[in-house]
Amino acid sequence: MPVQVLIPTPLQKFTNDEATAELTATSVDGLLDALEGRYPGIKGRLCDEAGKLRRFLNVYVNSEDIRFLDNQNTPLNDGDEVSIVPAVAGG
Repeated sequence: MPVQVLIPTPLQKFTNDEATAELTATSVDGLLDALEGRYPGIKGRLCDEAGKLRRFLNVYVNSEDIRFLDNQNTPLNDGDEVSIVPAVAGG
């Protein structure tokens, strides 16, 4: 069973309006590459020029923030759910 990725609404224009994607990857970093392979151009919205996730994005694996795990090296297992959540700011 592949990893399920929840795509936030602002990024769905890059995924043909798909809200979820099922991909095979062994780490968050590998998942970013798999997303780019299926949806060319999306990685540029998720990562900076150095390949690091942009500051305004939060990524969760099974509801756990990857910043408290192993960041982009966080391992993934079949059946995991990955959520990409844009940060919300305002006043």
